[in-house]
Amino acid sequence: MAVALLTSLRTIEVRPYEPDPPGPGEVQVRVAAVGVCGSDLHNFCEGSVGGMPCVYPMVLGHEPTGVVSAVGAGVTQWSPGDRVALEAPLYCYHCEFCMSGRHNLCHHVRFLSNAGEPGFFRDHVNLPPVNLLPLPEGLGMAEGTLFEPIAIALQSFRFGQPRLGETAAVIGAGPIGLVTIACLRLAGVARIWAVEPVAHRRELARIAGADASIDPSQTDPVREVLRETGQRGVDMVFDCAGKGDSHNQAIHMGAPAARIVITALPSEERLPIDFHTLRRKEQWFFPVRRSNHRSELALRLLAEHAPLFAPMVTHRWPLERAQEAFETLESYAGGVGKIVLLP
Repeated sequence: MAVALLTSLRTIEVRPYEPDPPGPGEVQVRVAAVGVCGSDLHNFCEGSVGGMPCVYPMVLGHEPTGVVSAVGAGVTQWSPGDRVALEAPLYCYHCEFCMSGRHNLCHHVRFLSNAGEPGFFRDHVNLPPVNLLPLPEGLGMAEGTLFEPIAIALQSFRFGQPRLGETAAVIGAGPIGLVTIACLRLAGVARIWAVEPVAHRRELARIAGADASIDPSQTDPVREVLRETGQRGVDMVFDCAGKGDSHNQAIHMGAPAARIVITALPSEERLPIDFHTLRRKEQWFFPVRRSNHRSELALRLLAEHAPLFAPMVTHRWPLERAQEAFETLESYAGGVGKIVLLP
């Protein structure tokens, strides 16, 4: 058995370990595939994510699929051999936000892959049955890991509210930006701009459904979007980059009354916001926290539209190459889109 541990800044070590058997009311899953998320990369490169510092050693990874290997006493809804997608948050189900259906805001949430809560870069994990979802038949384990970023994109749509015939811009064509583009295409958005400095990711954005791509190192994306929309701007902007001034670029390329959705996790503790432009345009400005009751729909979309999403998975590597995986993502090397590690 093996586990990949983040032991210090930019250092991952793969070590042997023995998992505990499932306790009463638990399901043990053999982890088959785990996507490497942008928040994992923040932890690797910066030693923190979203204002939460790393506590070493820690186990990252929260986009997993696997196969049930054993069940504890009292578990009847799952059996060994079941193919499953796994959700990382452990909710209390009793606080005011859980009781009102806003589980992603749970006061007592334990998110597996945060400091002190081992994630899924390991062979086996024990979970409550409610954290398992059936993986659709015919969907590969590696491709199945995309359910988690798709669920986040769908959560962002609760705020972006894409409507048939509208226009949208997506800043950043990493995995979360790519699934956002694909979901916008499925939602019937008429024209989608992708803003991305890395050439091969602009091509992935085109495959995902973007109508136009802008290289911000070559041209001002705000000026370009405004020029192409007759100075009006777009109906919604999704900032999936969280780099530099991208949130203010979103405000400037949005039309009056546009929905500005911040899906990315910026590295900075505080962000300067061009408030008066936001006010003059009377735009809606929404940050996104993970997903909430969107995983089932994400799995369905993934199964029904696999050719749209599957090209995003560009690398499938064994867990032993975790260090290389993070270094590859940090440098955008090798045409990387999404790296999936296979414990």
